[in-house]
Amino acid sequence: MPTWKVPLADVRVPAADIDVVAETYRSGWLSMGPETERLEAAFAEYSGARDAIAVANGTAALHLACAAAGLGPGDDVVVPSLTFVATANAVAYTGARPVFADIRDLEEPWLAVDACEAAVGPATSAIFAMAYGGHGGEIKDLRALADKRGLLLLEDAAHAAGSRLDGRHLGTFGRAGAFSLFSNKNLAVGEGGVVVTDDPDLAARMRLLRSHGMTTLTWDRHRGHAASYDVVALGYNYRIDEPRAALARTRLARLDEENSHRRRLDARYRELLAEVDGITPTAPPQNGLQSSHHLFAIVLEETLDRDRFRTDVAARGVQTSVHYPPVHGFSIYREGAPNLPLTDAYAARTVTLPMFAHMSEDQQDLVIAAVSDAARNRPGLNPAPRRGGSDARDRGAGPE
Repeated sequence: MPTWKVPLADVRVPAADIDVVAETYRSGWLSMGPETERLEAAFAEYSGARDAIAVANGTAALHLACAAAGLGPGDDVVVPSLTFVATANAVAYTGARPVFADIRDLEEPWLAVDACEAAVGPATSAIFAMAYGGHGGEIKDLRALADKRGLLLLEDAAHAAGSRLDGRHLGTFGRAGAFSLFSNKNLAVGEGGVVVTDDPDLAARMRLLRSHGMTTLTWDRHRGHAASYDVVALGYNYRIDEPRAALARTRLARLDEENSHRRRLDARYRELLAEVDGITPTAPPQNGLQSSHHLFAIVLEETLDRDRFRTDVAARGVQTSVHYPPVHGFSIYREGAPNLPLTDAYAARTVTLPMFAHMSEDQQDLVIAAVSDAARNRPGLNPAPRRGGSDARDRGAGPE
């Protein structure tokens, strides 16, 4: 394992967090129970959603939203290809078919509403938006498109814990929004997820499917609220456990403060990188957006070889990554995949720089110095995009 002077992401777990987790172990109740209920109440209040359902991981949150919404064989769902593969997989788990659509442009790498509308066909049942880096993208226009065409709108809000557009939390524009609590996320517990909705029937369906389709939970029976249970649906084991629920709840209390630190880092990156030739950051948050600033991504000019650029930056002790290899280029989805020129171009030229709440200005200066030096090294044109994978420099950065 390399020792990075500036890692891509860096999670700190203070003593107070450890104490909260330790209390759950002392309680003797480790499976889903009171801490999960407290987390759900806190997350619902934080996001402004009617219901929040805590689950084992972000992928489970995505799948639960798709399954409870009734997606299945014969349904097409328009999704971005520039996302983590779980977005498309969650659709495919139900038997529905992900249909990939292009991004807006190289500085706005989110699902474009016109590309999305062009991908809508007779079998289209839903649109699955993704809040890239915590940005709202074109979510309002996607909401309008879904309403116009009678489609379901779902949101992959894995990057968006704390992102609000005109005061409304991302993840609440559609019928359901799925959040990730993975270890590189702003609200990190290791593995975990939350799905939110304002639809009480959908919430009830997701709670049922979360735990094997059982009509009562172990916690209910422990408290004497039920003596037995029935199984009324083919559900899953997507339950979160009490230690992670407790950790998420205590970290949620300081999420806005930590995101404000990210906001200052984002602004400073943009100021300092303005002096570096050959590099363009992705678009800043639009008016009305309070972003989580989960990622800070840049786009290299074609005269910069990305592999060499990342190697040079890594040699200075700075970790980078690529978000993301396009999903339509992976072997499992490649057959019949559409031509997405903007997605392919962005994916071939983007680099994600370090971003975490407690990142110091000294660390950020190290990143800027490494990037500046690497940007001066221009051996030739950037190679053609590699479809279907990443490389060893991404190891340890986390997949989602």
